[in-house]
Amino acid sequence: MSAEVSLVTAENEVETLLADTGRLKAQVQRRIVGQQQVVDEVLMCLIAGGHALLVGVPGLAKTLLVRTLSEALKLEFRRVQFTPDLMPGDITGTEVIEEDRTTGRRAARFIRGPIFTQILLADEINRTPPKTQAALLEAMQEGRVTAGGEDMMLPRPFFVLATQNPVEQEGTYPLPEAQLDRFMFDIRLDYPSADEEVQILRSTTGVQDAKIEAVLDAERVMTLQKWVREVPVADNVFQYAASLVRATRPGDASAPEDVKRWIRWGAGPRAGQALILGAKANALLSGRFHVTPEDIRRVAAPVLRHRVLVNFHAEAEGISPDRVIGRLMEAVAPPRSGL
Repeated sequence: MSAEVSLVTAENEVETLLADTGRLKAQVQRRIVGQQQVVDEVLMCLIAGGHALLVGVPGLAKTLLVRTLSEALKLEFRRVQFTPDLMPGDITGTEVIEEDRTTGRRAARFIRGPIFTQILLADEINRTPPKTQAALLEAMQEGRVTAGGEDMMLPRPFFVLATQNPVEQEGTYPLPEAQLDRFMFDIRLDYPSADEEVQILRSTTGVQDAKIEAVLDAERVMTLQKWVREVPVADNVFQYAASLVRATRPGDASAPEDVKRWIRWGAGPRAGQALILGAKANALLSGRFHVTPEDIRRVAAPVLRHRVLVNFHAEAEGISPDRVIGRLMEAVAPPRSGL
């Protein structure tokens, strides 16, 4: 009987959390016009416990989206504008020597940097040198900062959203493939539709600014992250995710001929982990406590597009990573029993 009561309690808690995420999306949409797919993918990445890369031309409300999300989440938010002269200590923090005026003794004190927050917007991450990029990405991976031989844990939840401008590449430092792999999702923002653009003009050129109500706090977000981990996955869905990842590798026997011709380097096991966690998050946000192959297909593009490296032949033919992923989805059939 206690097990039944526990199950009912769990279902009620999940329903409450799902209702909260619905309210969260409604709050974000009070300021952000359109970009529904982008908002959904950011929320998936958040509750899956990952970090996301936002790629889009200037003016598509990348910064506004992240700021609005932090307000609706009731989480501490900081923004760092990455520049060519930014040093690792400007992100993680720095030690200073302080003198006690009473005793005359000097002691080192660590001043925490902006990374000690819950939501960090790393704006134009490709505009800062590799040393500073590496400091941020190491902290993302480890969840802590080491200074003076002491480990300092970062706040939880800790969610990094890094933006990149795909147009201006002069004077930039593109992230190496191994560091791109640290981001669970690569989320692309596109131009708004004609109607959405008119709505943007109407809502942003007046005197009123939409007020955002805080919906979820840190504890609720971490509860959602816990529930994502507990969503069950069938063996055939695990197999499907693994097959998709393996098919990206040109040296694998299962790779389609087009992929072998277009891809220089395929995705590693971390891509499979991201597929499963992203699919679990999508299932939970859809009101289901089980994963289907369609959940895997829904997150395949944001998970794989920055992990699949196209070669010269693909670039010459104008083949993008998204087109390669589309070809993979056609070539690797999902399990019928899960559909």
